[in-house]
Amino acid sequence: MASLVVMKFPTVDGADKAIATLQDLAKQHLIEIQDAATVTWPEGKKKPKTTQAVNLTAAGALSGAFWGMLFGLIFVVPLLGAAIGAAMGALSGSMADIGINDDFINSCRDKITEGTSGLFLLAETSAADKVIDAMKPHHPEIISTNLSKAQEEALRHAFEEE
Repeated sequence: MASLVVMKFPTVDGADKAIATLQDLAKQHLIEIQDAATVTWPEGKKKPKTTQAVNLTAAGALSGAFWGMLFGLIFVVPLLGAAIGAAMGALSGSMADIGINDDFINSCRDKITEGTSGLFLLAETSAADKVIDAMKPHHPEIISTNLSKAQEEALRHAFEEE
């Protein structure tokens, strides 16, 4: 089963560097990236730039429309009028079944801010220890996962400063 993991990086280019590392790991068959998208928010910009990092239209992964809707919920809603905000609120309610609820949205919005970046990753791995070791130099902070509580705590602990 694929895991959805959202990570924040302390630099604007952190998510891009992390996805490059993950793509190298995928070539070594240590991780299977089903889909990924990055958010980069340069200093002085009013809003972040979002990019679907893996184009897997033939593989049936999450669509660009999904990422666009998700990032709209996270980063645009506070700027919208009440009517559009209400419609987006109804839409976000329908996403709660897949773990995308107000807590998830608010956590991403609070943590991925100007001067940082984020990676939204849908992937499977059978070599988690090797993937974690390769990701440590990027200093990720786990924002959200659909892993079990025990798996999430182990992942958070693995990425903590040594």
